[in-house]
Amino acid sequence: MNVTEKDYFVPFSDYAEDSFVEKRSKFTGRLWRVETAEEAVAKIKEMRETYWDATHNCYAYILREGNIMRYSDDGEPQGTAGMPMLEVLRHEGLVNVCCVVTRYFGGILLGTGGLVRAYTKGVQIAVAAAGVQQMSRFATLLIACPYNLLGTVQQVLPAHDCTVEDTDYGADVTLTVVQPVGGLDALNRALADATAGTVYAEPMDERFMGRRIK
Repeated sequence: MNVTEKDYFVPFSDYAEDSFVEKRSKFTGRLWRVETAEEAVAKIKEMRETYWDATHNCYAYILREGNIMRYSDDGEPQGTAGMPMLEVLRHEGLVNVCCVVTRYFGGILLGTGGLVRAYTKGVQIAVAAAGVQQMSRFATLLIACPYNLLGTVQQVLPAHDCTVEDTDYGADVTLTVVQPVGGLDALNRALADATAGTVYAEPMDERFMGRRIK
């Protein structure tokens, strides 16, 4: 992988769209969460085939892997569509995202500034419709405790941003818990204090998980 292990931001929805009319031209922004260039190109191709009669199908996409950024004005004056679209995605900090803004010309010229504003808005409304989620690294932990300490352990977890994903009732109760990476030491100190040193969390693995922030 050529990506870092830092938090990143992606669209919350797999797909979203919204439209507006500016001086009789209709603009529709469509946005997808994508993982690869092939997936982004396929979405762009699909829009061009579906809306073949549109005046323009401009696009921008950003991929986390390889820090890839691509855009196209699709016949609009250079710099009035694709780059402004890309700048919106960059301003939002989004990656693994593809946006196509489709325009049906309404007969009134918008001018360079008008086009920049229109294509900017086309992406902004699509992003607003999709929402944004923050992807952060979470650790999966196992916590085994006697039945008589289950309530005590459950009271400790919320203060350490822990979420219980599974509970197994065997000889002891085993909780499968996820927690943002970096909080294990503090959690284990709290568990030890609450259970007289008898219960600890054991790290299993790590993965990225998303939380909606917009």
